[in-house]
Amino acid sequence: MPSLLERRPGSDPLTAQQRGELMSRIPSKDTRPEMIVRRLVHGIGYRYRLHAEELPGRPDLVFRPRRKVIFVHGCFWHRHTGCAANRIPATRREFWRQKLDGNVRRDRRNEEALEEMGWRVLVVWECETKDLDHLANEIKRFLGSR
Repeated sequence: MPSLLERRPGSDPLTAQQRGELMSRIPSKDTRPEMIVRRLVHGIGYRYRLHAEELPGRPDLVFRPRRKVIFVHGCFWHRHTGCAANRIPATRREFWRQKLDGNVRRDRRNEEALEEMGWRVLVVWECETKDLDHLANEIKRFLGSR
C-alpha cells in the first residue's frame, strides 16, 4: 500500500470492501445529534415515539396526537445548504455527489408524503444542536402550534 505522500490525489486508500465495511458502521439512528434532540424534547416536557416504521422516512421523533414529526439530519449526509459540513469528499467525487443528492431527493419525497398524509415536519440539522437555547425555542414553537 503506498504511503500517504505517494497516493494519487483523489484516490481512496481503502479497497471497496474496506470502505463498505467502514461505511456500514455509521449508525442511522441513535446518533449523537439525535440523542441531543431527544433529551432536549423530553426535558421540555414532550413525549414521543421513535422511528415509526409505517411513516415515510421513519421519522426520528413522532408526536402522534399532534400529527407532527421531527427528523434529525446530519449536515454532511443530507447536504445542509450553507453549512460548512456540506461538502463533497475529495475522493470519488461523482459517487458522493450522486449518493448525497439521492439522500436529499429521498428526504424531499418523504417530507412531501408526510405532509400529504396530514403530518407537519420539522428538520433539525446537526449543526443546530450546538445552540440548545435556540433549538429549544424552535421546537417549542413547532410543537406548540396547531
